[in-house]
Amino acid sequence: MIHIQDLHKSYQMGSSSLHVLKGINLQINEGELVAIMGSSGSGKSTLLNILGMLDSGDSGSYTLDNTLIKNLDETKAAKYRNKFLGFVFQSFNLINYKSALENVALPLYYQGFSRKDRLKKALDYLEKVGLKKWATHLPNELSGGQKQRVAIARSLATEPKVLLADEPTGALDSKTSKEVMQLIQNINNEGKTILVVTHETDIANMCKRIVHLKDGVIVEDKKVNQVIL
Repeated sequence: MIHIQDLHKSYQMGSSSLHVLKGINLQINEGELVAIMGSSGSGKSTLLNILGMLDSGDSGSYTLDNTLIKNLDETKAAKYRNKFLGFVFQSFNLINYKSALENVALPLYYQGFSRKDRLKKALDYLEKVGLKKWATHLPNELSGGQKQRVAIARSLATEPKVLLADEPTGALDSKTSKEVMQLIQNINNEGKTILVVTHETDIANMCKRIVHLKDGVIVEDKKVNQVIL
């Protein structure tokens, strides 16, 4: 599903260069639930941006679902993101003046669905995350956990190949974090490939595999005894 080979990335910092990723090799198979861990400066955010086609490497290759990702202008990158990827963010990124249903339906607008079809599909995904009764509520009428469930429903609505979750529990208390991770586990058990970027060990242990970055290299890549919720 994801194949990264000898990936390097540097940023120019004034007169000097900061080498952030130093030859990353990573294979993620379809249906895996993988945690990517690392402290600040480890390179995990840069790696996530490249996986999400928000940035590109200086050298090396990135293949997603047998498609080599390279030479993307913004139009092509947006097309590929819409086709392949779903995103879940720590800050939810919901539109405050739109209902839960409208937030979930929004990416379907860009895929050309009619209003009737995208609202029907959005309602189906709200039901999937247990929020059908909250469809007409605005984000400020929802709890943090409910907002993240709406965000997950939105990310799934386009039926992406891979779900990228960037610190999905970072803004939530421990009880709500477990509820969100249980939902992520359930989605993974249905066959969805999911990457969870986190700095929390207990969240990582709810995944099936942990990839640990330090100073731009993978220092550990191991399967774990997943904590089932």
